Amino acid sequence: MIANGNRILQVGLILFAWSLGDSSPVAAQGRSAKTPVDAAKPEKGTNGDSLPVDFRNDVMPILTRQGCNVGACHGAARGRGGFRLSLYGGNPLADHEAIVRHLKGRRIHFADPESSLLLRKATESIQHGGGEVLSWDNPLTETLVDWIAQGAQLGQSDLPTRIEVQPRRAELKSTSDRLSIQVFAKGPNGQSRDVTELTVLTAEDSSAVEIQREPVTITVNRPGRHVVIARYLNHVVPLQISLPFGGNAAAVNSSAAQRKQQHLVDRYIDLSLHSLGLPASGQVNDQIWLRRLCLDLTGRLPEFTELDQDQYDLSQADDRQRVIDELLQSPQFVQFWTFKFSQWLRVRPQLSDAQAVRQYRDWIADQIRGGVSYQQMARELILASGNSQQIGPANFYRTAQSPRLQAEFFSEFFMASRMRCANCHNHPLDRWTQDDYHGLAAIFAKIPTRPMVEVNPFGQVIHPRTLQPAVQRLPGERFLEQTEDVLKGDQGRQALASWLVDSQNPYFAKAFVNRLWNHMMGRGLVHPVDDFRDTNPPTHPELLSVMAGDFTDNGYDLRHTLRLIATSQAYARSSDVLPGNQHDDKFYSHALPRPLIAEVMADAISDVTGVAERYAEMPIGTRATELVVTNVRTRTLEVLGQCDRSDSCETGSLPVDALAQNLHLLNGPLLNQKLDAPQGRLHRLLAAGHRADDVIDQFYIAAYNRKPNADEQQFWQQQLRAVGQDRQLQREVLNDCVWSLLNSFEFKHH
Repeated sequence: MIANGNRILQVGLILFAWSLGDSSPVAAQGRSAKTPVDAAKPEKGTNGDSLPVDFRNDVMPILTRQGCNVGACHGAARGRGGFRLSLYGGNPLADHEAIVRHLKGRRIHFADPESSLLLRKATESIQHGGGEVLSWDNPLTETLVDWIAQGAQLGQSDLPTRIEVQPRRAELKSTSDRLSIQVFAKGPNGQSRDVTELTVLTAEDSSAVEIQREPVTITVNRPGRHVVIARYLNHVVPLQISLPFGGNAAAVNSSAAQRKQQHLVDRYIDLSLHSLGLPASGQVNDQIWLRRLCLDLTGRLPEFTELDQDQYDLSQADDRQRVIDELLQSPQFVQFWTFKFSQWLRVRPQLSDAQAVRQYRDWIADQIRGGVSYQQMARELILASGNSQQIGPANFYRTAQSPRLQAEFFSEFFMASRMRCANCHNHPLDRWTQDDYHGLAAIFAKIPTRPMVEVNPFGQVIHPRTLQPAVQRLPGERFLEQTEDVLKGDQGRQALASWLVDSQNPYFAKAFVNRLWNHMMGRGLVHPVDDFRDTNPPTHPELLSVMAGDFTDNGYDLRHTLRLIATSQAYARSSDVLPGNQHDDKFYSHALPRPLIAEVMADAISDVTGVAERYAEMPIGTRATELVVTNVRTRTLEVLGQCDRSDSCETGSLPVDALAQNLHLLNGPLLNQKLDAPQGRLHRLLAAGHRADDVIDQFYIAAYNRKPNADEQQFWQQQLRAVGQDRQLQREVLNDCVWSLLNSFEFKHH
């Protein structure tokens, strides 16, 4: 405090005072004291006094900016060197306690602020494992000295309600351009403060973006759309910076009226390509388009669907629409999308309860077959109860082994949000708090993981911060009123279901539409698909919002949104790159080749060779995508990278061993046994007297949905001429042909 031009500091019962701008003592309750403090401060009030320094608004940002509270330093779970701070400053009260009062206040020297252990370590005046993080002439150091000299108070200033980055979006013209930004903290009463120097700026891709601190400028090293995260206190805002590729950009319709008539998907994709200077690759031919479509909608190659290709002229848009509709209404669609939902919902045996798993799978199939809305499916899953061997959706509550794990699964699938970090601390890069995490878990704590799914009125989880039962909470929204029905009944689940499937829910529709887009296009508009957050923005935010609105307006209809994507030009683009778009991997200027997943690959190999894979005691002819339980393991599915559904199957929880897969396909029993099998397609065609070139054509059509091109025809004719009329040698050439098809990139991708 300041009195009569003197600074007065109270430490315990002793008052120290000195003249401002002078290090000589004034009084110390009858004692003299030398206090070598430089009273010159970077910021002064109207009378020349230092302005009050607020711990939360001024000191915490310094600790975060200098990296003191990151996970690799004092923000680690156990801290460093006996000094622990909350991760990224998530708990200011605890941090103030640790700095000012922990170990009897040894880190703060009130009488001589510059001698404080906090500053001597940070400036490396004494040994510090983290090296020098502040210099004595840094204005931030002066702020810390000022704060200690003022009594190291917590402060009572209003915390900002948000931060504003200017500009929020920017387009640079070249790699030599420098972008200057400003960050403002906005208070609850409209007050604004420039906090640019206290803001942490982090590039999503540090190899593409360089950030200079003094002054704050940003440069971009390569074309594309890049994200820089601005973080001040617990507020994070993404800044989007574009640098066009500089190619012959995709053409766009010039008028708003023309754009409105354009396909909804292409309208936004083409605008993005145009703004980034990206040329669009051409459209694939009819055969490749149909192969891609059949694999995406039915998990099967065209030859093995019920589609009669001769009925359609795929060069006509109307006929393509008819093909899409026929596939969407086919039994193969129901079977494949039952498999997809089983993956997403992690349907797998619980305590060897195969009957419950079958019931769950059959319920999913009934929903897909009957065209039940995704909204209704979600509601039934959340509100399900009863015997899980008889009531399929009740198995939703047997997916995870604890309320916390169930909360994580719920948020990742239905909300596409990763809340796991908030188990131990407030999420550093997202809005989720410990209250959100444990409040959601408290709702699921009422439903124990047992075969009989029913409400347990005494179910609860303990909040690790309060050590009290967590209060049920709709994540990111509000605590539930603690009525008797909420505390001991099922009202928590009812509220959760109503909130989730409401048309205004900010996550539900977008999360599912993004999953469908990822499946059809090879990459989510938000990627990974279960990581929605402000600091991981969509590549095409307007498109995601419009598609989510369209999904909602059309009754949350799975088939409608798949049809919407499949009829777009973006879906039909070739994977062949052009000069100028070869480095694009997220803006859909060309198709992204997608590897066949394990089950689809295994089925495709069986279909082409005509030899079914044997899965344990399942009937011969059972497809991999029809397996009810994932504990039916075979070497084939294991090597091909089958997901065991213990975690998300879309984020690489079980990465494929590419080398093992290639070796298995090149020289393993998977192909060799099928090619040599007497009941296989190759043997049957030869036994029926088919000519060698006809056999080659049939295998090309089965594997690629096309006949061999001129170069391929010439190659195989040369191979056949080289062996003459020897039927055994001809068979070996044909065997090699089929083997090469099944090992090709074209077969293994779509």
